[in-house]
Amino acid sequence: MPAPVIAVEHLYKVFGRNPREAVARLERGEPRAALQPAATAAVIDASFEVQEGEIFVIMGLSGSGKSTLIRMLNGLLDATSGSVKLQGDELAGASAARIREIRRSHVSMVFQHFALFPHRTVIENVAYGLEVQGVERAERHERARALLDTVGLGPWADSLPSELSGGMQQRVGIARALCAETEILLMDEAFSALDPLIRREMQEQLIELQSKLGKTIIFITHDLNEAMFLGDRIAVMRDGRIVQIGSPEDILTDPANDYVEQFVQDVDRAR
Repeated sequence: MPAPVIAVEHLYKVFGRNPREAVARLERGEPRAALQPAATAAVIDASFEVQEGEIFVIMGLSGSGKSTLIRMLNGLLDATSGSVKLQGDELAGASAARIREIRRSHVSMVFQHFALFPHRTVIENVAYGLEVQGVERAERHERARALLDTVGLGPWADSLPSELSGGMQQRVGIARALCAETEILLMDEAFSALDPLIRREMQEQLIELQSKLGKTIIFITHDLNEAMFLGDRIAVMRDGRIVQIGSPEDILTDPANDYVEQFVQDVDRAR
């Protein structure tokens, strides 16, 4: 098997006092609750690998640690302990300058609430990452326009974000992330703020884009139906821990524990 694009080993994130001591206590088998109120363990001993071109969905309820985990995958949060490698480059413990370099070369991110610049046009938003990289205006606009055509927003290139619907704004966010031409795309609850019908359209469009572009995608969601529809594999999180990793079929037919089994009882099997 080829080397993974993303490799996470024994990853911890603890907020509060004496985080390394808290990790040692967790490694000795103490429960998460025993650390409080002095410390909160957001991610506990997470390990997984993601292969090139895979959509790997991390699913969990609020407080499960999924958003903290994805923020350690691009250096927005420092790991307390453990390893994060993106295409072989170690992120955990790297300097701020090195993290910026790894982020520019390996990873882009799509946020739940779009995070577009309201005073910039659609094409300027999409081309922003290239502008930061120092790419000339003509080239970055050419690349941005091609991606806007790919996501069906070519006619809105000169519009402002406020003139677009929520679904269209999120497509701008996706085009901006793709414009950087990184291998890895991180999507944190990217469709959660959208109406159900638009959300389904965006899910279908993501699958279509993935078939064309072959990006490696980490997708965060609290919705098992969304996870089942999008994921090649799914990691289910609870209370900071990954409790099961498997294909949608594995999760559905062979849940690892009662918690996962409760989740799959309500899944829309028609999807």
